[in-house]
Amino acid sequence: MPETVLARPLAARPRPRVRYGRIAAYLFVGAGALLMVLPFFAALFNSLKSHAQYIQVPPVVLPDPPQWSNYTEVWDRVPFGRYALNSLVIAVAATVGNVLSSAMVGHALARMRLPARGALLTAALGTLMLPTVVTIIPSFLMFREFGWLDTFLPLILPFWLATPFGIFLMRQSFLAIPPDFQEAATLDGAGPWRIFTRIHLPLVKPALATLSVFTFMASWGAVLEPTVYLTSPEKLTLPLGVMGLRGQFVGNDQLVTAAALMSLVPILVLFVVAQRYFVRGAMSAGVKG
Repeated sequence: MPETVLARPLAARPRPRVRYGRIAAYLFVGAGALLMVLPFFAALFNSLKSHAQYIQVPPVVLPDPPQWSNYTEVWDRVPFGRYALNSLVIAVAATVGNVLSSAMVGHALARMRLPARGALLTAALGTLMLPTVVTIIPSFLMFREFGWLDTFLPLILPFWLATPFGIFLMRQSFLAIPPDFQEAATLDGAGPWRIFTRIHLPLVKPALATLSVFTFMASWGAVLEPTVYLTSPEKLTLPLGVMGLRGQFVGNDQLVTAAALMSLVPILVLFVVAQRYFVRGAMSAGVKG
Protein backbone atom coordinates (compact mmCIF):
# COMPACT_ATOMS: atom_id res chain seq x y z
CA MET A 1 0.00 0.00 0.00
CA PRO A 2 1.59 3.27 -1.08
CA GLU A 3 2.50 5.70 1.62
CA THR A 4 0.58 8.93 1.68
CA VAL A 5 2.49 12.14 2.22
CA LEU A 6 0.65 14.83 4.03
CA ALA A 7 1.40 18.29 2.62
CA ARG A 8 2.22 20.88 5.21
CA PRO A 9 0.47 24.17 4.86
CA LEU A 10 2.71 26.95 3.59
CA ALA A 11 3.57 29.49 6.20
CA ALA A 12 2.00 32.78 5.53
CA ARG A 13 4.50 35.41 4.47
CA PRO A 14 4.70 38.35 6.85
CA ARG A 15 3.22 41.45 5.42
CA PRO A 16 5.72 44.22 4.85
CA ARG A 17 5.38 46.97 7.36
CA VAL A 18 4.25 50.28 6.06
CA ARG A 19 6.83 52.81 7.12
CA TYR A 20 4.70 55.86 7.56
CA GLY A 21 7.66 57.87 8.77
CA ARG A 22 9.53 57.35 5.51
CA ILE A 23 6.43 58.13 3.45
CA ALA A 24 5.92 61.33 5.42
CA ALA A 25 9.58 62.25 4.89
CA TYR A 26 9.28 61.70 1.14
CA LEU A 27 6.13 63.79 0.99
CA PHE A 28 7.78 66.56 2.99
CA VAL A 29 10.89 66.58 0.79
CA GLY A 30 8.78 66.46 -2.37
CA ALA A 31 6.64 69.37 -1.20
CA GLY A 32 9.78 71.33 -0.33
CA ALA A 33 11.33 70.64 -3.73
CA LEU A 34 8.13 71.69 -5.48
CA LEU A 35 8.08 74.87 -3.45
CA MET A 36 11.67 75.62 -4.47
CA VAL A 37 11.19 75.11 -8.21
CA LEU A 38 7.79 76.80 -8.41
CA PRO A 39 9.23 80.37 -8.65
CA PHE A 40 11.57 79.20 -11.42
CA PHE A 41 8.73 77.83 -13.54
CA ALA A 42 6.65 80.93 -12.83
CA ALA A 43 9.50 83.10 -14.11
CA LEU A 44 9.91 80.84 -17.15
CA PHE A 45 6.24 81.12 -18.06
CA ASN A 46 6.26 84.89 -17.50
CA SER A 47 9.28 85.32 -19.75
CA LEU A 48 7.37 83.67 -22.61
CA LYS A 49 4.28 85.88 -22.31
CA SER A 50 3.36 88.94 -24.27
CA HIS A 51 3.02 92.19 -22.38
CA ALA A 52 -0.78 91.94 -22.50
CA GLN A 53 -0.69 88.46 -20.95
CA TYR A 54 1.92 89.56 -18.41
CA ILE A 55 -0.31 92.28 -16.93
CA GLN A 56 -3.62 90.47 -17.43
CA VAL A 57 -5.89 90.16 -14.39
CA PRO A 58 -6.66 87.44 -13.40
CA PRO A 59 -3.17 86.26 -14.40
CA VAL A 60 -2.64 83.75 -17.16
CA VAL A 61 -0.56 80.77 -16.04
CA LEU A 62 0.61 79.40 -19.40
CA PRO A 63 1.65 81.69 -22.26
CA ASP A 64 -0.48 81.28 -25.35
CA PRO A 65 1.36 81.28 -27.67
CA PRO A 66 4.88 81.26 -26.17
CA GLN A 67 6.85 84.34 -27.17
CA TRP A 68 10.32 82.90 -27.74
CA SER A 69 11.25 86.13 -29.45
CA ASN A 70 11.50 87.78 -26.02
CA TYR A 71 14.92 86.21 -25.55
CA THR A 72 16.27 87.32 -28.91
CA GLU A 73 14.83 90.80 -28.35
CA VAL A 74 16.91 91.17 -25.18
CA TRP A 75 20.07 90.38 -27.13
CA ASP A 76 19.11 92.88 -29.84
CA ARG A 77 18.25 95.80 -27.55
CA VAL A 78 21.13 95.69 -25.03
CA PRO A 79 24.75 94.40 -25.12
CA PHE A 80 23.74 91.32 -23.17
CA GLY A 81 26.63 89.29 -24.55
CA ARG A 82 29.13 91.91 -23.42
CA TYR A 83 27.69 91.93 -19.91
CA ALA A 84 27.81 88.14 -19.77
CA LEU A 85 31.43 88.10 -20.97
CA ASN A 86 32.46 90.61 -18.30
CA SER A 87 30.81 88.56 -15.58
CA LEU A 88 32.34 85.35 -16.91
CA VAL A 89 35.87 86.79 -16.92
CA ILE A 90 35.49 88.12 -13.38
CA ALA A 91 33.84 84.97 -12.01
CA VAL A 92 36.35 82.54 -13.55
CA ALA A 93 39.37 84.58 -12.42
CA ALA A 94 37.94 84.97 -8.91
CA THR A 95 37.11 81.27 -8.67
CA VAL A 96 40.57 80.15 -9.74
CA GLY A 97 42.23 82.56 -7.33
CA ASN A 98 40.05 81.64 -4.36
CA VAL A 99 40.42 77.90 -4.88
CA LEU A 100 44.21 78.08 -5.15
CA SER A 101 44.81 80.52 -2.30
CA SER A 102 42.27 78.98 0.09
CA ALA A 103 43.67 75.51 -0.58
CA MET A 104 47.20 76.65 0.23
CA VAL A 105 46.20 78.51 3.39
CA GLY A 106 43.92 75.70 4.54
CA HIS A 107 46.65 73.15 3.97
CA ALA A 108 49.13 75.21 5.95
CA LEU A 109 46.74 75.56 8.88
CA ALA A 110 45.86 71.86 8.82
CA ARG A 111 49.17 70.14 8.09
CA MET A 112 52.03 72.48 8.98
CA ARG A 113 53.26 73.26 12.47
CA LEU A 114 52.76 77.00 12.49
CA PRO A 115 52.98 79.19 15.60
CA ALA A 116 49.55 80.37 16.76
CA ARG A 117 47.77 78.70 13.86
CA GLY A 118 44.64 78.42 16.00
CA ALA A 119 44.67 82.16 16.57
CA LEU A 120 45.20 82.76 12.86
CA LEU A 121 42.20 80.59 12.01
CA THR A 122 40.06 82.36 14.60
CA ALA A 123 41.06 85.75 13.24
CA ALA A 124 40.25 84.68 9.68
CA LEU A 125 36.84 83.31 10.65
CA GLY A 126 36.15 86.41 12.73
CA THR A 127 36.13 88.51 9.58
CA LEU A 128 32.95 86.71 8.56
CA MET A 129 31.11 88.80 11.14
CA LEU A 130 32.03 92.00 9.28
CA PRO A 131 29.34 92.85 6.72
CA THR A 132 30.42 94.02 3.29
CA VAL A 133 28.90 97.47 3.81
CA VAL A 134 31.39 98.07 6.63
CA THR A 135 34.49 97.30 4.55
CA ILE A 136 33.33 98.67 1.18
CA ILE A 137 34.34 102.30 1.90
CA PRO A 138 37.90 101.52 3.10
CA SER A 139 38.28 99.16 0.15
CA PHE A 140 37.10 101.86 -2.24
CA LEU A 141 39.60 104.37 -0.84
CA MET A 142 42.41 101.82 -1.07
CA PHE A 143 41.63 100.82 -4.64
CA ARG A 144 41.32 104.48 -5.62
CA GLU A 145 44.87 105.07 -4.38
CA PHE A 146 46.02 102.10 -6.45
CA GLY A 147 44.28 103.49 -9.54
CA TRP A 148 42.17 100.37 -9.95
CA LEU A 149 38.73 101.99 -10.09
CA ASP A 150 36.68 101.18 -13.18
CA THR A 151 38.71 98.00 -13.68
CA PHE A 152 38.08 94.34 -12.89
CA LEU A 153 40.95 94.14 -10.39
CA PRO A 154 38.93 95.15 -7.28
CA LEU A 155 36.46 92.38 -8.12
CA ILE A 156 39.13 89.71 -8.67
CA LEU A 157 42.15 90.43 -6.47
CA PRO A 158 40.41 89.98 -3.05
CA PHE A 159 39.58 86.39 -3.99
CA TRP A 160 43.27 85.69 -4.70
CA LEU A 161 44.02 86.46 -1.05
CA ALA A 162 41.80 83.58 0.17
CA THR A 163 38.39 83.89 1.80
CA PRO A 164 37.43 82.88 5.36
CA PHE A 165 34.88 80.33 4.19
CA GLY A 166 37.34 78.85 1.72
CA ILE A 167 40.04 78.57 4.37
CA PHE A 168 37.69 76.82 6.77
CA LEU A 169 36.33 74.43 4.13
CA MET A 170 39.75 73.42 2.84
CA ARG A 171 41.24 73.10 6.32
CA GLN A 172 38.48 70.71 7.39
CA SER A 173 38.99 68.67 4.23
CA PHE A 174 42.74 68.37 4.75
CA LEU A 175 42.23 67.40 8.39
CA ALA A 176 40.10 64.45 7.26
CA ILE A 177 43.07 62.92 5.38
CA PRO A 178 44.97 60.31 7.44
CA PRO A 179 48.46 61.46 8.40
CA ASP A 180 49.96 58.20 7.13
CA PHE A 181 50.10 59.56 3.57
CA GLN A 182 52.16 62.56 4.61
CA GLU A 183 54.49 60.50 6.78
CA ALA A 184 55.16 57.99 3.99
CA ALA A 185 55.80 60.79 1.48
CA THR A 186 58.17 62.52 3.89
CA LEU A 187 60.17 59.31 4.31
CA ASP A 188 60.45 59.09 0.51
CA GLY A 189 61.95 62.58 0.42
CA ALA A 190 58.92 64.58 -0.71
CA GLY A 191 58.81 68.21 0.35
CA PRO A 192 55.79 70.21 1.55
CA TRP A 193 54.91 71.50 -1.92
CA ARG A 194 55.04 68.05 -3.50
CA ILE A 195 52.96 66.57 -0.69
CA PHE A 196 50.41 69.33 -1.18
CA THR A 197 50.15 69.10 -4.97
CA ARG A 198 50.66 65.36 -5.57
CA ILE A 199 49.07 63.73 -2.53
CA HIS A 200 46.71 65.94 -0.54
CA LEU A 201 45.19 68.09 -3.27
CA PRO A 202 43.84 65.17 -5.39
CA LEU A 203 42.16 63.76 -2.28
CA VAL A 204 40.05 66.88 -1.66
CA LYS A 205 38.44 67.22 -5.09
CA PRO A 206 34.91 67.33 -3.59
CA ALA A 207 35.87 70.30 -1.41
CA LEU A 208 37.53 72.03 -4.37
CA ALA A 209 34.36 71.58 -6.44
CA THR A 210 32.21 72.89 -3.59
CA LEU A 211 34.37 75.96 -3.14
CA SER A 212 34.38 76.55 -6.90
CA VAL A 213 30.59 76.52 -7.06
CA PHE A 214 30.18 78.86 -4.08
CA THR A 215 32.84 81.27 -5.33
CA PHE A 216 31.48 81.36 -8.87
CA MET A 217 27.95 82.02 -7.60
CA ALA A 218 29.12 84.80 -5.27
CA SER A 219 31.18 86.51 -7.96
CA TRP A 220 28.64 86.03 -10.75
CA GLY A 221 25.75 87.44 -8.72
CA ALA A 222 27.64 90.27 -6.98
CA VAL A 223 25.84 93.62 -7.17
CA LEU A 224 27.28 95.95 -4.52
CA GLU A 225 30.97 95.75 -5.45
CA PRO A 226 30.48 96.19 -9.23
CA THR A 227 28.16 99.12 -8.55
CA VAL A 228 30.85 100.83 -6.46
CA TYR A 229 33.93 100.05 -8.56
CA LEU A 230 32.65 100.07 -12.16
CA THR A 231 31.44 103.17 -13.99
CA SER A 232 31.94 102.54 -17.72
CA PRO A 233 28.88 101.06 -19.45
CA GLU A 234 31.02 98.62 -21.46
CA LYS A 235 32.48 97.18 -18.23
CA LEU A 236 29.21 96.49 -16.41
CA THR A 237 28.54 92.97 -15.19
CA LEU A 238 25.45 90.95 -16.00
CA PRO A 239 23.54 91.63 -12.73
CA LEU A 240 23.98 95.38 -13.24
CA GLY A 241 22.89 95.04 -16.85
CA VAL A 242 19.75 93.14 -15.84
CA MET A 243 18.96 95.76 -13.19
CA GLY A 244 19.37 98.51 -15.77
CA LEU A 245 16.86 96.82 -18.08
CA ARG A 246 13.97 97.92 -15.90
CA GLY A 247 14.62 101.51 -16.89
CA GLN A 248 15.02 100.69 -20.58
CA PHE A 249 12.13 98.25 -20.88
CA VAL A 250 9.40 100.20 -19.11
CA GLY A 251 6.19 98.30 -19.78
CA ASN A 252 8.09 95.22 -20.95
CA ASP A 253 8.73 93.34 -17.74
CA GLN A 254 8.61 90.04 -19.58
CA LEU A 255 11.89 90.99 -21.27
CA VAL A 256 13.48 91.69 -17.89
CA THR A 257 12.35 88.26 -16.69
CA ALA A 258 13.83 86.65 -19.79
CA ALA A 259 17.15 88.40 -19.17
CA ALA A 260 17.18 87.30 -15.53
CA LEU A 261 16.60 83.68 -16.53
CA MET A 262 19.39 83.77 -19.10
CA SER A 263 21.76 85.06 -16.42
CA LEU A 264 21.12 81.88 -14.40
CA VAL A 265 22.27 79.50 -17.15
CA PRO A 266 26.01 79.43 -16.29
CA ILE A 267 25.30 78.78 -12.61
CA LEU A 268 22.92 75.94 -13.42
CA VAL A 269 25.41 74.38 -15.84
CA LEU A 270 28.22 74.60 -13.27
CA PHE A 271 26.08 73.03 -10.56
CA VAL A 272 24.96 70.17 -12.80
CA VAL A 273 28.56 69.43 -13.80
CA ALA A 274 29.92 69.58 -10.24
CA GLN A 275 26.94 68.29 -8.25
CA ARG A 276 28.54 64.87 -7.64
CA TYR A 277 31.49 66.51 -5.90
CA PHE A 278 29.40 69.32 -4.47
CA VAL A 279 27.33 67.07 -2.19
CA ARG A 280 30.37 65.13 -0.98
CA GLY A 281 32.31 68.31 -0.34
CA ALA A 282 29.49 69.91 1.62
CA MET A 283 29.25 66.80 3.82
CA SER A 284 33.00 66.70 4.47
CA ALA A 285 33.11 70.34 5.61
CA GLY A 286 32.22 69.32 9.15
CA VAL A 287 34.44 66.24 9.36
CA LYS A 288 37.56 66.49 11.45
CA GLY A 289 40.12 63.71 11.36
